[in-house]
Amino acid sequence: MALVTDSEGPRAVTTHARTSHYDPRAERLRMASLKNWGEAPQSPGIKQMRHDVVLDCGWGRLAFAQTFASGRAIADILRRERPGSRDIAFYLRDPHVVLAQAPQDLFLDPSHAFRLWFDRYRPSARRPQGFFVRMLRGPEDSGPINRIYQARGMVPLPDGFLQETRNSRTLTWLAAEDADTGAVIGVVMGVDHVRAFNDPDHGSSLWALAVDPQTTRAGVGEALSRHLAEHFLAKGRTFMDLSVMHDNTQAIALYEKLNFERVPVFCLKNKNSINEKLFIGPAPEAKLNPYARIITDEARRRGISVDVLDEDSAFFQLSLGGRAITCRESLSELTSAVAMSRCDDKAVTRRLLRAHGLAVPDQVEATDDETLAAFLDKHRRVVVKPARGEQGRGISVDLSTLDEVRRAIAVAHTVADTVLMEQFVEGQDLRIIVIDYKVVAGAIRRPAAVVGDGRSAVRALIETQSRRRAAATGGESRIPLDAETERCLGLQGMTLESVPEPGRQVQVRKTANLHTGGTIHDVTDRLHRVLVDAAVTASRAIEIPVVGLDFMVPSPFEPAYVIIEANERPGLANHEPQPTAERFIDLLFPRTRYAPLSATGT
Repeated sequence: MALVTDSEGPRAVTTHARTSHYDPRAERLRMASLKNWGEAPQSPGIKQMRHDVVLDCGWGRLAFAQTFASGRAIADILRRERPGSRDIAFYLRDPHVVLAQAPQDLFLDPSHAFRLWFDRYRPSARRPQGFFVRMLRGPEDSGPINRIYQARGMVPLPDGFLQETRNSRTLTWLAAEDADTGAVIGVVMGVDHVRAFNDPDHGSSLWALAVDPQTTRAGVGEALSRHLAEHFLAKGRTFMDLSVMHDNTQAIALYEKLNFERVPVFCLKNKNSINEKLFIGPAPEAKLNPYARIITDEARRRGISVDVLDEDSAFFQLSLGGRAITCRESLSELTSAVAMSRCDDKAVTRRLLRAHGLAVPDQVEATDDETLAAFLDKHRRVVVKPARGEQGRGISVDLSTLDEVRRAIAVAHTVADTVLMEQFVEGQDLRIIVIDYKVVAGAIRRPAAVVGDGRSAVRALIETQSRRRAAATGGESRIPLDAETERCLGLQGMTLESVPEPGRQVQVRKTANLHTGGTIHDVTDRLHRVLVDAAVTASRAIEIPVVGLDFMVPSPFEPAYVIIEANERPGLANHEPQPTAERFIDLLFPRTRYAPLSATGT
């Protein structure tokens, strides 16, 4: 790989072009006659072209594809991109060939390449109004330039980069400065191809042009482009190229005004979070809930097509290379009907887990009063839940009287015909996500609570907190104002109309389910090994590839536990930033799994 390190002393911007020692028109005609851009024969007076040239531009590296003999080498360079950078391979003759070397990592940039032949360039008689263009002065320009880049959603320059390259003869940085305030209001970078790789075509290029979105000065972008063109023309260069997004109509109109013309040049970039909107494609028009959207977004990042089958129920199909899988959020065709039915029936789940040596709570079917009374007498505190159901519907927790149990059973019967009575286990509610029989995430779930302010009634506090939870979860989490909420308040000697004193925390639900206003707190990296092993054993017992297991634990960092339930359609979005969606797509489309390069690139 060739690195450009040549430098010279500080120089001023040249605003009046001198005649090139080449005939630009003849050079342009010679280039146009070639079959492929970048394959021109050696021009007189130019040294042998360097090979495998990669130029560090601060915001990323620029790989000149015409200097590479191997598409594999170009792909490997891009795949070694530094975190937070945006590398570009430009001047590709056969981008599809290079793309085939790493189709999961690279993408063809949706940009147009434009070229300004300097024999067609005409300087403007108008001068900038209220600002001027200058060379960079020193480190003090770094902050203002990065502020502009960040405001435009571009990659900022690393600390010290401008100072290190200030005297470079390869990179040219120009700034536009407001004449009244002295503020930097625009920036552009130019690359001298002759200095970079002994370009036989005497080219140059324009990069990273940005104008402060807050400036009131007109024509900043045009002035920077003209000054850079005149700078390279004065150095004897023949043309100046640039790459611009295909839909940036305002910029394209400016370049066409300056007599730039389209050229058949392509560039490749790496699939990273910075470039995501360029390769992920348009989002489905259907509005999906957060649990489906986190999966479809990850699929689209990998080039997997998404077809929404039913928006309201969050059914969608993922397709790639002849493989199509239908999902409903995190429930996919890879979960068998048998596994799903095992999770759906909480009594069956419990029996299976117990048969595999896992700790589960005592449980009976809620039938006659004699059975209820005997179970309550044995355990003192119980839980009543429908045998089937999800999202915490119909569950009543921490019941201690027969009357409470009877009322809870009536509520549970509205959800399922069969109702279970279960031993109440004191502790923290822990949800563990297992995907492909590996633990991916673990989080403590806490029941909904409000904090008194000494003025508002509990009802108003709940309504305010519920709105916040709904806004934070895309409408998925709300605190119900129902009989269970009133019962929970009653255990604390309060009603919906009570006004708690300032700072008092009032628990308004017993269950920690997100859909009833619960909050979730990640503990993945600190889970006790016994809990991890129990979760994997449970998923294998049910024979389910994706499952959310509900544990009751004294602490997620201790080995004691009881498994309460298994959810065949866990909400993966609840566990960000853990890579739940990534592992889910790995399971469905294993060939799209990200495989980072080693230090040697192999």
